[in-house]
Amino acid sequence: MSIKTVLVSAVALIDADGRVLLAQRPEGKSMAGLWEFPGGKVELGETPEAALVRELHEELGIDTWASCLAPLTFASHSYDNFHLLMPVFACRKWEGQPHPKEGQALKWVRPQALREYPMPPADIPLIPILRDWL
Repeated sequence: MSIKTVLVSAVALIDADGRVLLAQRPEGKSMAGLWEFPGGKVELGETPEAALVRELHEELGIDTWASCLAPLTFASHSYDNFHLLMPVFACRKWEGQPHPKEGQALKWVRPQALREYPMPPADIPLIPILRDWL
């Protein structure tokens, strides 16, 4: 049986105080209520970096550039009906203040407190990587 692989790009936005931005999945979406790193699906013909630049503008109203996205790690996780492959980037430079444009809640979180927020299974292994890296 073959399973579809979905490519999703995510980012750890890191503010001047070393906190990471989490977004809560809004009602009506799968895994609603769980907290995740901002990002989204990579469209056909798009690089993971270009997808993040687009998604950050669409979802959070901020602008950044591919040159400001540093590859950090990746997640590879099988859900029931698809396999998620998610490159994760770190970003410390952007223009504008992140604000929710799609009804999601946002929260700046210290790396040591990330475990206090329920996350999708693919995101959980990223917590110690971020905690150790920051």
